[in-house]
Amino acid sequence: MSQLRHPLVAVAVATLLTLPWVGTYLTGSAHSMSPLATVAISGVAVLGASFMLAWGAETAEEDVPRAFALAVLAVLAVAPEYAVDALYAWTAGANAGTARGAEAANLAVANMTGANRILIGLGWSGIALFTVYRSRSDVDPAVEKASGFLKGKVKLDRDIATEIAFLLAATTYAFFVPLGDGIGVADTLILVGLYATYIAIIIRGEAGETEEHVGVPAYFQSWSRGPRISVVLLLFVYSGTMIYTAVHPFAHGLETLGKNFGIPAFFMIQWIAPLASESPELIVVAYLVNKARSTAGFNALISSKLNQWTLLIGTLAVVYSIALGQVGTLPFDEKQAAEIWITAAQSFFAIAILTNFSISVREAVALLVLFVTQVGAEFVVIQTLAEPQAAELSLLILYAYTVVYMALALWLFVSRREELRNLLGRTVDTARDAIGGSASQPAD
Repeated sequence: MSQLRHPLVAVAVATLLTLPWVGTYLTGSAHSMSPLATVAISGVAVLGASFMLAWGAETAEEDVPRAFALAVLAVLAVAPEYAVDALYAWTAGANAGTARGAEAANLAVANMTGANRILIGLGWSGIALFTVYRSRSDVDPAVEKASGFLKGKVKLDRDIATEIAFLLAATTYAFFVPLGDGIGVADTLILVGLYATYIAIIIRGEAGETEEHVGVPAYFQSWSRGPRISVVLLLFVYSGTMIYTAVHPFAHGLETLGKNFGIPAFFMIQWIAPLASESPELIVVAYLVNKARSTAGFNALISSKLNQWTLLIGTLAVVYSIALGQVGTLPFDEKQAAEIWITAAQSFFAIAILTNFSISVREAVALLVLFVTQVGAEFVVIQTLAEPQAAELSLLILYAYTVVYMALALWLFVSRREELRNLLGRTVDTARDAIGGSASQPAD
């Protein structure tokens, strides 16, 4: 291998992509830059950091279970989303009882639901379509090709059953959240408890049974254990710091650019800001798919959805209570209750799709079309109608799409009830092995 193709060259290039932002951040000059320049510099830094994050997770698979490595990757990749939501939850708690506090509480919920729907509507669907497209020019064992219109599919690793089962549990609980006064401590305990249980199970899995790596991860995995673990920690810390510090200015710059084009602020906070904060995760998964590691990519996406649908919601109530100075419940209005229901319904439909451990091109297109048409319809409504007609029609659109998602999900669950039973059985076996201290392989 020539020196120019040495794996460290790729690491150096990724590092160089982050350096302009490092200089900007350390000198505090970001506020004096134009929105376009801020988006460009911070966006390039996020790109470089995302590659580092992926390399760190792949290298870590040599020493920890792959599911745990991908869970760490998922948490770091979506950490900016947590920070954005925490800011709104803090503002709501610090200004409880005022109009500003109520608005901030609604924005916290809107940002959270927007991020979750983007992850499935654009993330799951887009990556599935990209995976099938990528397989046309390179062999990908995860892609099952079939003749006919949109009949190809991406096969998932059956070991992802645990993630899907826990996501189903969190989604089922989420339907009941709007029935209370808001997001409270009970919601935090249940949802965070679900995620903690999931981590406790997967961390007891076996390490070292991974796909063969190439490039940067393979190079670092050839190192001895001590230096290898050190470089993994360095990659995680550096990339996490870059993503955390750069995504906020990136999102804010996009919001400013959007407002310049007449896009409403609330719409920007619900959709554009989460899209920016989700970008590291989508870049990482696209990178894995491009290496024909589609199963690892989807594992990362599902893990991200799980931690956002549990930890992110739980974080809102905790931060709100701290700012409030006492245990409290983050309130939200009828519109945000509907947003939670449609988000849960979308998640329910997406889980139903995965019960047979695959996602077809048709199913990916369905997720994408439903997401895009719903957001597009709401955008047209708020841009063309005045209040209160806009709010009423927007609410009606949310309820209508919720019904569509639920009808499709229930039909799939009924038709795939045997696959669902097998999925839950695998999860029970995995949990039993973890509790028993063994790591036997579940039956196929």
